[in-house]
Amino acid sequence: MGCLGNLVWFILGGCLSGLSWYLAGCLWCVTIVGIPVGLQCFKLGSLCFFPFGRDVHYSGGTGSFLLNVVWILLPGWALALEHVFWGLLLCITIVGIPFGLQHFKLAKLALMPFGAEII
Repeated sequence: MGCLGNLVWFILGGCLSGLSWYLAGCLWCVTIVGIPVGLQCFKLGSLCFFPFGRDVHYSGGTGSFLLNVVWILLPGWALALEHVFWGLLLCITIVGIPFGLQHFKLAKLALMPFGAEII
């Protein structure tokens, strides 16, 4: 399911989603202060391209926690709600359940990207 799921995901929207995250990462990296946020955008973009067969592990300290709080207050909650909406919509059909589960994984990462490691 991983290879076929990634191919279908990439064709039906993963390409645009990943490219938009990479563009946001480039814009954030223009400023020195925004480089940590830009790196997290690149992390989200790589997962948006091909999410099947990849897992997210969280390990972070106080710095990651504080950055996650700032992230949730600014863009994180809107991004997470968007992924939850699409995940619920896709889980209505049996065929869409694997794609909905990937959206739920992206929603969790959209809420807490700092300290996350994509494997």
